[in-house]
Amino acid sequence: MNQKQLMKMMAQAQKMQDGVMRVQDDLAEERVEGTSADGLVRAVVTGQGELVEISLSPEVVDPEDVEILEDLILVAVRNAVEESRKLSRQRMEGLGLPGLGGLM
Repeated sequence: MNQKQLMKMMAQAQKMQDGVMRVQDDLAEERVEGTSADGLVRAVVTGQGELVEISLSPEVVDPEDVEILEDLILVAVRNAVEESRKLSRQRMEGLGLPGLGGLM
């Protein structure tokens, strides 16, 4: 491999790295949500999976049955995180780098 080819490969690697960083920055700004099956609990996460908001409908708050509320919150958060993972995979696959979507 000559110096010209090496420089070209290094430039391509830098371009890929810039693309990955740009996608990661965009994902940090994106918001996706997940809800419980009944829609009474909503969780919002960033495209990187960071939980940023939980919303509860007033009718779901029953001091006599905290376990149901806990289950609903868990489902909503899991759904939001899964949506975040899907978004991340889609964005990384959009870079055209094989296998990179599976890293997120």
